[in-house]
Amino acid sequence: MKKSPVVHFEMPYKDGKRASEFYSKVFGWDMQQLGEEMHNYILAGTTETENMQSTQPGEINGGFFRAEEGGKNTLVTVAVEDINQAIEKVKQNGGQVVHEVQEIPNVGLYVTIIDTENNRVSLLQPKR
Repeated sequence: MKKSPVVHFEMPYKDGKRASEFYSKVFGWDMQQLGEEMHNYILAGTTETENMQSTQPGEINGGFFRAEEGGKNTLVTVAVEDINQAIEKVKQNGGQVVHEVQEIPNVGLYVTIIDTENNRVSLLQPKR
């Protein structure tokens, strides 16, 4: 079976400005606040990218969501080749699907699941 890599992380924030300043000052990350239309999501650039993909093997970027919107857990995103096939495997192995598959423009297809340990995990079928 082909391994599916972790390609993105997300963490909750209570104060977006405070979180952005912390990660920028401590780790040198490029923090980009998105607007209301994107639910005030904050992009976290932790590595150099080209076409929204890391140029360094093993390095990923991430983001921050308002705690009241996304829950309280850190979230990882796993890249899959076929999102519908992955969803079926999730269900067959005791996981749950949180919402319908959504398209993220210029990124790919996205869905959030709950694993058998009650962890939220996102699946991403990258745009090709």
